[in-house]
Amino acid sequence: MTELRTPRLRLHPIDTAEGERIVGRRAGAGDDWAEDFPFDGDVLGVRGFLAATAAYGDRRPLGHYRITRTAGGKAIGGIGFKGWPENGRIEVGYGLAPSARGNGYAAEALAALLDLATAHGLSCVVAETTGDNVASRRTLEKAGFRHTGTNDALCQYEVLLGASRPTRRR
Repeated sequence: MTELRTPRLRLHPIDTAEGERIVGRRAGAGDDWAEDFPFDGDVLGVRGFLAATAAYGDRRPLGHYRITRTAGGKAIGGIGFKGWPENGRIEVGYGLAPSARGNGYAAEALAALLDLATAHGLSCVVAETTGDNVASRRTLEKAGFRHTGTNDALCQYEVLLGASRPTRRR
């Protein structure tokens, strides 16, 4: 499976072996991680990926990706699709190690995943975040998502894909 690339990032599709290393917080040969990777959010997201893979098989390219900064080559977070598309709609989740936050990396990685979803014929990507997570809300908006409502303590977002959404420039 081919990596996704952005101007500053590589998104590497993980497999179960890498997922198990991330959940166990044990880097293997060839893993080059930022000091604060994986953080708790990475472990939680990858656990979901591993459970879905065990139940439904390999979902790549609509699986989970390790985010690596091109400069320096360190893994700084993860991003991926949750579940399987239903009626052209899929959910995405993401997270960055604390040392990588505030640089626009999450929005850049989201744009790459939106391009991938568009290329696979999906029509809508959704995400949710807590109302108090202002940084995540801004990230979603920067990537083109719009706020669609609130359910309990979660703010819901979506972006419609297709001809009206320009793909990012490589």
